Amino acid sequence: MIAVVDSGVANLASILAALRRLDEDAQVTSDAQIIRGADHVILPGVGAAAAAMRQLQAKDLVEVLRTLRQPVLGICLGMQLLFARSEEGQDVSCLEVMPGRAKRLEVAPDRPVPHMGWNRIHADKADHPLLRHVADGSFMYFAHSYAVPAGESALASAEYGETFAAVVARDNYFGCQFHPERSGAAGRQIIENFLGL
Repeated sequence: MIAVVDSGVANLASILAALRRLDEDAQVTSDAQIIRGADHVILPGVGAAAAAMRQLQAKDLVEVLRTLRQPVLGICLGMQLLFARSEEGQDVSCLEVMPGRAKRLEVAPDRPVPHMGWNRIHADKADHPLLRHVADGSFMYFAHSYAVPAGESALASAEYGETFAAVVARDNYFGCQFHPERSGAAGRQIIENFLGL
């Protein structure tokens, strides 16, 4: 069973639709027991890190999410929440399962923020199972204003005025800054790869 965490700040419809297209059963939940018992956990997120962390704290899910042993996939804001901190709005403590901090993307005349649309990802660790059958330079769909600089956890990076982590992994935790559920065949492959872990 796949548990999709109901963080209170997530657009769940597109993730559930992507899982249905793969004939996968998923349950949207904020129940700690169901999340702990799931085979795979997906942590989606849309909005601000501070609001998301407040919701997770209110639902008593922070320690649950920090101590899971099954594969966990953070998507967009959900990926940023896996890191130690976010500068969004204020300096917010996040789940701290990966070292690093989400920072605001720099605005430029030809580079508006939020970064929205299709962008290529480039594999830093192409042999990782999460990137199996995903071609280097694949286009993925992004919609974000904050990003984590590419570092030791990055499996793939992207460029938008600066290099940032597009796909990350540490132990049983994984993340995509883009929306794999909206990224066509390459995004579908990443979801399939995750579910195969």
